[in-house]
Amino acid sequence: MLKILIVEDDQELRQLFSHVLLKNGYTVKGVSNGQEGLDAIDQSYYDLIISDVMMPVMDGFEMVRQLRESGNATPVLMITAKDSFDDMRQGFLSGTDDYMVKPVNVNEMVLRVGALLRRAQMINDRRQVLGNTILECDSLTVISNGEASVLPQKEFMLLYKMASYPGRIFTRQQLMDEIWGYDSESDTHTVDVHIGRLRDRFRDNTDFKIVTMRGVGYKVVKL
Repeated sequence: MLKILIVEDDQELRQLFSHVLLKNGYTVKGVSNGQEGLDAIDQSYYDLIISDVMMPVMDGFEMVRQLRESGNATPVLMITAKDSFDDMRQGFLSGTDDYMVKPVNVNEMVLRVGALLRRAQMINDRRQVLGNTILECDSLTVISNGEASVLPQKEFMLLYKMASYPGRIFTRQQLMDEIWGYDSESDTHTVDVHIGRLRDRFRDNTDFKIVTMRGVGYKVVKL
């Protein structure tokens, strides 16, 4: 049974989310701040984390940042009372996978949880599906409309990383560090060059596009 960690300082909300998720067949644990969340993750495995942003002791952004820096890739659904692009951007840049604004529709939350868990399973299977486009990690192959293309490794991994988290913004430095490595002597302009090549390859693709977030980085968007 899939296990979900709820990190929320509002006891009533925590209980509501727990009740709804339990009814939908999940195992649930609730804690009240980011530090308790990190402690819980140290002690047990969770398939997904639902976290508030504003909490005492440690907020949700900091908790997710520490998780990602430690190499933990557990999907995170961030829930916040703030509804602004800057807050959303901060959430995605910290490593959040999806974002909901309070008041939360619990039925929508359950749908988002299911989508995040399916995406995580595809990552574990080393393949991604965007509409009719399939990315096969082991062969560096992109299959689109029945035609298969083998990409250079860096191009494929760049696309695969962003396609694993549709809608999530990646900075050039994040992509540089993950695809080329922290000790690479290349600069972030290399990312721009590879993004340009990917756009040329998939300019006619009707399943996704690569969007430039000016002054921030890039993201893959499903069409």
